[in-house]
Amino acid sequence: MAKRIYSKMETGVLTVREVAEYLRVHQATIYRLLKEQKLPAFQVGADWRFKREVIERWMIQEQIPS
Repeated sequence: MAKRIYSKMETGVLTVREVAEYLRVHQATIYRLLKEQKLPAFQVGADWRFKREVIERWMIQEQIPS
């Protein structure tokens, strides 16, 4: 039986590096936002993961002036 490898687009789950590339910021910026609890994410063990659709909604919300 062949293993199925899911692409990032299929799962919609991104790593810190992928989110940094997507947002065009340094990975340190992502970790700072995580520490400040300003970026929606979840942990898998010690690693952070991000749902693409949640990050996209977060970006839209961040564009709206308070």
